[in-house]
Amino acid sequence: MSRATQGDGEDIFGALRQTLRQFAQERDWDQFHYPKNLAIALSVEAAELLENFQWVSETESAVLPTERREQVRHEMADVLLYLIRLADKLNIDLAAAAAEKIQLNAGKYPIDKARGNAKKYTEF
Repeated sequence: MSRATQGDGEDIFGALRQTLRQFAQERDWDQFHYPKNLAIALSVEAAELLENFQWVSETESAVLPTERREQVRHEMADVLLYLIRLADKLNIDLAAAAAEKIQLNAGKYPIDKARGNAKKYTEF
């Protein structure tokens, strides 16, 4: 088993999970951190990330000015942190889930059909 798919505390998200647990406990926020609320907060942060790309061209989105890039960086961190917190509350190993999902996607998107193709697997 790879390091990325080992159990709680051993995976790549273990240290962040522990830090977030402590952060929430110190602020008495566990009372608010139900999966529903965390999923909503995650969606809000994802929308804030997306807002940074609204009304810019594809080229502009690839070469963001320093200030905008820093905003994107912070929003990406917010998304990751809420996702880790949600996974913790639902006892989901994110690294294992991601590894499994990559394998499932490999089956849905075989190289011979998906290479250079932006269609959804149901459209092949």
